[in-house]
Amino acid sequence: MDIQEHSIDGVMEVCLLAGKIMLQSGAETYRVEDTMMRIASFFGIRQSHSYVTPTGIIFSAEGNEPTKTKLIRISERSTDLKKVTMVNSISRKISNGELGLEDALLQLKEIDLLNVTFPFSVQVAAAALSSGCFLIMFNGTWHDFFPSIVSGGIGFLGFVYFHRLVPIKFFSEFLASFIIGILTLLFVKTGWGHELDKIIIGSVMPLVPGLLITNAVRDLMAGHLVSGLSKGAEAFLTAFAIGSGIAVVLSFL
Repeated sequence: MDIQEHSIDGVMEVCLLAGKIMLQSGAETYRVEDTMMRIASFFGIRQSHSYVTPTGIIFSAEGNEPTKTKLIRISERSTDLKKVTMVNSISRKISNGELGLEDALLQLKEIDLLNVTFPFSVQVAAAALSSGCFLIMFNGTWHDFFPSIVSGGIGFLGFVYFHRLVPIKFFSEFLASFIIGILTLLFVKTGWGHELDKIIIGSVMPLVPGLLITNAVRDLMAGHLVSGLSKGAEAFLTAFAIGSGIAVVLSFL
């Protein structure tokens, strides 16, 4: 498609919005860059460059006009693979010629404002149930299944509320793991639980940054060293916060 049919600013707006949604939703760095460059290429920008880090996107486009470069800041990141899938679907439609620039921009804006997460009660229930399942997976006993469910559910609940009060993940993860440690210790002391270590391991699993670790490794393997190392550092801080909260509780023994 000829670049004359679209302004470079319009194409860059679509590319940056698509990249922003994907990066905020937990997509890998190389996937974000590839999607942006594919969209730009279809709309006539043959020479485009994107540089993506977990905290920002720099995108430049070369056309008949002088080279333009734009930067957007990414301050909030979460895990929302549904939005990543929706943006990938729009990218495929653009590549197949099924979607124009204006329609693509409109759909991306709708996705950006869309809330596709599960209700909070469902998230807490899923965290609680997964805690019990992780307990069994780590060779725990069925006698500790209920304590693990309670500890994991309350710990995840505390993590969400603490993060709303203090928007610093380290403190919310530390306090959540501290709550899990206290509850687990109480269960064992009162006879409701038996294996302290297995209950703790199962309960903290919903807090473990599994997707972040995976993306860090994949970015490093793809050659995106800055993004891979920064995501790895973020995952390390999360693991350190979880371990510190549990260590404080175990120091009381």
